Amino acid sequence: MTTFALWSLPLATIIAMWVAWSDLARMKIPNKAVLALLAVFAVVGVLTLPLEVYAWRYAHFAIVLAVGFLMTITGVVGAGDAKFAAAMAPFVAAIDSTAVAAIFAVTTILAFILHRLARVSPLRKLAPNWESWERTRDFPMGLPLAVTLIIYLARAAFI
Repeated sequence: MTTFALWSLPLATIIAMWVAWSDLARMKIPNKAVLALLAVFAVVGVLTLPLEVYAWRYAHFAIVLAVGFLMTITGVVGAGDAKFAAAMAPFVAAIDSTAVAAIFAVTTILAFILHRLARVSPLRKLAPNWESWERTRDFPMGLPLAVTLIIYLARAAFI
């Protein structure tokens, strides 16, 4: 897992930063980012994970995609958030799902507080046209999802 995380971390970080920025700026997560993250898993996973583990990780993708689809059609989350969460799922070992849930909970709370504070502060002038500033009922969940992926992979790579 350490080798997988080390190889995945740089590329996944770039994609996660793209997702966070896009969601903050436009309240949309590009399908290209989701596909890019899946491509990173496909290549790095097949090179660094045992074949059985690699194959089972696609089940993580399918399960999270199905749950995300149900959450999207009921209006709980946006489609981009659900797709990005599904693309993140193969990166996470099943045994680490509780840790990832905890990381996600903390990053979501912190991201929400910091986003709302930045929206009413002079920091807003750094990105005055971001869509996420204007949406009072919506929140760019791509930000905490992206941070969760980066933290998880860094933790797996270095701890």
